[in-house]
Amino acid sequence: MSHPTITLYRPVGPEELKLIADSGWRRFPPRLPDQPIFYPVCNEGYARQIARDWNVPASGEGHVLCFAVDEVYGSRFPKQIVGGSEHEELWVPAEELEEFNGHIVGVIELIASYGREG
Repeated sequence: MSHPTITLYRPVGPEELKLIADSGWRRFPPRLPDQPIFYPVCNEGYARQIARDWNVPASGEGHVLCFAVDEVYGSRFPKQIVGGSEHEELWVPAEELEEFNGHIVGVIELIASYGREG
């Protein structure tokens, strides 16, 4: 019997994408020292916006990942609104990311990619 899940999205650049692929599409890499929060987003449109508007200018490409987390576990993290109502994120402390990875159900899927034109 499967447990209910929450569907989340993660916009990433090329370096993070490679690390996730290297994990067999099962884990997010540890945060860097200046990144105290891991923030998956709660809707695909917001993830696409970040990938296009932030990741592409910063690194030349942006990707949108989709994944599921056990609902009971995922609900322990507060949802944060960081702009308009569609800008909703979960805030996972960096030191809890390894445990969070253990609650991913299935694999992390690449659902969109963007790059600089020309």
